[in-house]
Amino acid sequence: MSTEKYRLLKTGIVSAALLLGLTGCHGSKGIEGFEVPETFDESKKMEITFWAKNDTNVTQTAIYTKAIEDFEALYPNVTVNMRLYTDYGKIYNDVITNISTGTTPNVCITYPDHIATYMTGANTVVNLGDVFDDERYGLGGSELKFDGPGKDEIVPEFLNECMIGDDYYAIPFMRSTEACYVNKTFVEKLGYELPDTLTWDFVWEVSEAATRKNADGTYKVNGQQVMIPFIYKSTDNMMIQSLYQMGADYSDDDGNILLFNDDTKELLKRVALHAGSGAFSTFKISGYPANFLNAGQCIFAVDSTAGATWMGSDAPLVDIDKSKIVDFETAVFEVPQYDPENPRMISQGPSICVFNKADPQEVLSSWLFAQYLISNDVQIAYSETEGYVPVTKKAQQAPEYLDYIAKEGSDNNEHYEVKIQAAKLLVANQENTFVTPVFNGSASVRDASGQMIENVTKAVRRKKTVDDAFIDDLYSEMKSLYHLDQGSSAISALGARDLGELPFESKALIALLILAWCMIGLVELNDRFHLVGKKTDL
Repeated sequence: MSTEKYRLLKTGIVSAALLLGLTGCHGSKGIEGFEVPETFDESKKMEITFWAKNDTNVTQTAIYTKAIEDFEALYPNVTVNMRLYTDYGKIYNDVITNISTGTTPNVCITYPDHIATYMTGANTVVNLGDVFDDERYGLGGSELKFDGPGKDEIVPEFLNECMIGDDYYAIPFMRSTEACYVNKTFVEKLGYELPDTLTWDFVWEVSEAATRKNADGTYKVNGQQVMIPFIYKSTDNMMIQSLYQMGADYSDDDGNILLFNDDTKELLKRVALHAGSGAFSTFKISGYPANFLNAGQCIFAVDSTAGATWMGSDAPLVDIDKSKIVDFETAVFEVPQYDPENPRMISQGPSICVFNKADPQEVLSSWLFAQYLISNDVQIAYSETEGYVPVTKKAQQAPEYLDYIAKEGSDNNEHYEVKIQAAKLLVANQENTFVTPVFNGSASVRDASGQMIENVTKAVRRKKTVDDAFIDDLYSEMKSLYHLDQGSSAISALGARDLGELPFESKALIALLILAWCMIGLVELNDRFHLVGKKTDL
């Protein structure tokens, strides 16, 4: 073969490789950002997928199902396919995997921490800032076929939680906070009177008093072999709220991780002290706080207000045999505070994000459905199932919701006293709630904060000494385990480490590129031998 032919062959292979690269990388920069169409095409049949979390609560499932049916009746050209999960972490993992294959759901109930990672792909999640304000299809828009809330009718604290950077990437769905469910009967039996606001000092003092035993080894306060006075379900919240109440560092909006400081060290030593005496434990170590509270084996049980239906002697939902439930008076308080004059409590609960697609009509139908989920019918019905509160002032002020709240204690099911007290607690403290900064990897900072409390509690139970050296080693372990040892630069890489297996197209592209370069190499070698042969002939 002539040198010219070899040159042409090489050029062809290189061009093919480049074309393959361009083809394979098409879309790697993401699809175009969503812009609201002029009109919604109701003649076009569309199917959208909706991923939501449900803890086998059939009432909540029925609310989702009814919401879908009602929405489809309003928009007959749209079919909503629902997929239920039992854990938000599983939703997160599946979304991350599906981003790499371009098969994300259309609408997803999730958390802003997770959305920040979803956004590692350009335009993966719809930026809703301008969408909110669209006069036709935005919040409370003129073309909606239902009575949706306007932007000013959403609780501002809850709406602001959906901002990542300077833009909105979600709308709130339901909100809860944490509450401390107290066995008031036992507190008074120990000789104490509950204050207006629980303080950490009060809770620790009463908890230590409750560890006293009789000569036969039973606990004086309950006469049983088991008593864990203070159980915290979510230790990440315990750490985060404590730091915020103290005005201590945790993280900032720039993604800087400030958690590993001297204030955190002192908190961990305090946990170690009370865990060592048996006054404190956690859900992960000992079990569900409500089970111990209802059995008379716990005095202070901290859990979400959404878990209120499980708390108390008359709780409609229980996980233990009813013969083990003891009779006591339940009091519902804010979580313990360092500064009772300036209470601080975490706002939690899922939000709704909309994923971007190539077809703007499909995205618009998804956005309409997302809005429908914050209409009064859905918000009020869902909030009545547990201790959630509606995310809109429109729903909170609706006559049917006010009637629901007014019937507190009239029965032990829909109007269960503890559940409604928990909801009222959050409504009364909306302005005292906070959320942590959201950035790609902020969920890992949260995990590390809780894991440190878990590790310290386990350590003292195993008779280890928790001192400065122990905590310094713990800091190093957490930084390495959660990839926090290089600051925000390490965090920014987290979105790329769990994106799941490469799709077939990417694998094929890589294989073809490797093959192309191998062919180029063979041609080059052949070309060199060809030239050597020519020189030899001369």
